[in-house]
Amino acid sequence: MRGHALLIGLRIPGGSPVHRAPLWLKYLVLIACGAALVLWRTPITAAVLLAMGVVLYAAAGRRVLAAWAAPLRFLWWVLALLGIYQWWMNGPWAAFTIVGGMVAALQLARLLLLTTEQSVIVEGLSWACSPLRGLGVNPDVVALAVGLMLRSIPAMLGCIADVADAARARGLQRNPVALAGPVVVSAVAFAHQTGDALAARGILDHGDGLESGTADGETA
Repeated sequence: MRGHALLIGLRIPGGSPVHRAPLWLKYLVLIACGAALVLWRTPITAAVLLAMGVVLYAAAGRRVLAAWAAPLRFLWWVLALLGIYQWWMNGPWAAFTIVGGMVAALQLARLLLLTTEQSVIVEGLSWACSPLRGLGVNPDVVALAVGLMLRSIPAMLGCIADVADAARARGLQRNPVALAGPVVVSAVAFAHQTGDALAARGILDHGDGLESGTADGETA
């Protein structure tokens, strides 16, 4: 599995206790850890959650543990700049608290994606958002949007990596047109494919009906 796939977190099959844990328990742990980072902004909280994340990754299996460092290979410079700024403004402990907390939250969220089927996550979100129907929120649309995001981000990262590899093989890695052109074309093609898939499942019928009704009204 390439680095772009592990950056966000594509599921790694396994039979560990972390994989078998129910979705509600995974969400509960994630929410509790996020609340702890917000309510207790201390170096101890960040250190404990970082350590807990590593332990959970290890409990999920060697393949999941090996994916722990994947996003740090891409985001290390952002975290380094943030840490240097916080160190300069607020001191080393504040820098560790903020950067460590961000890494802990990121890794715990990725663990959910690495050990849970996307269909299960989407169904769980739809169920969790069902009480919001009274406020005009469509839980199915929310779940669909998250599902599309989980699918499209790794796909586009993979496209960028493939285009970069092809440009490097041709000695065009310094040519922005050679890099940007194929990526834009692939992004548009991916969007069209996604739209066709949604239309084939009747998801866009409601919007089409509204447009048809409007057009009929204007004609009348």
